[in-house]
Amino acid sequence: MDKKEIIAFFDRMAPEWDKDLIRNEEAIEIILNKGEVKEGVHILDVACGTGALFPDYINRDVKVTGIDISPEMVKAAKDKFPDVQVICADAQTYNFAKQFDAVMIYNAFPHFDEPRRLFENLHSALKIKGRLTVAHGMSEKELQKCHSEKAGKVSSPLPSKEKLAEMMSSFFRIDVMISDEKMYMVSGVKF
Repeated sequence: MDKKEIIAFFDRMAPEWDKDLIRNEEAIEIILNKGEVKEGVHILDVACGTGALFPDYINRDVKVTGIDISPEMVKAAKDKFPDVQVICADAQTYNFAKQFDAVMIYNAFPHFDEPRRLFENLHSALKIKGRLTVAHGMSEKELQKCHSEKAGKVSSPLPSKEKLAEMMSSFFRIDVMISDEKMYMVSGVKF
C-alpha cells in the first residue's frame, strides 16, 4: 500500500463519508464497554476519520484525541467537533507528547501497512495498564467484501482474530477476542 494513495482515497471520500456511514449500535456498545471506554478516560481514536465515535465518547464523559492521516477527514472532524483535538498525522510514526488511558482503532485497521510499527508506537502512547482495541462494527466476512469492492488498493485483508492477537501479543496482554456475525474485536492491556 502506498500512503499517498491512502491519503488521496480518504481525502476524496471525506465529503460523503458521514452520508454513507452505517452504525451498528449494538456492536458499538459492546466495543466501547469491552474496550473500557468509561467516564474519566482519555482515549486516542486512531484513524478517527470524521469522528464517527466522538459522540459516543462525549456521551460517556470521555476525553478524546483523534488522529488521522487524511487532511480532509481531519478537517471534517474538526468542523463537526471543534472542542476535540484532532491531529493530522500518521499514527504509525507520530511522536505523541502524552500518554492515553485507551486507544481505539475502529473500522480502520486494514489501512495500516505496518501493523507491528503501529502497535509499537501505540504501546508507547499508552499508560501502563492502558487498553488498545482494534474493532470493526461489522463481521470479518462483511468487511473483506466491503474492502474488496471499494478500498482494495488502500487496504490489506483483515487478519483472523487469532492472527491479530498474535501480532499484538508482543505489546499487549490480549483478553478480548470476538469475531461473529455482528462485529470483530481484539483488545488487550499494555504490560
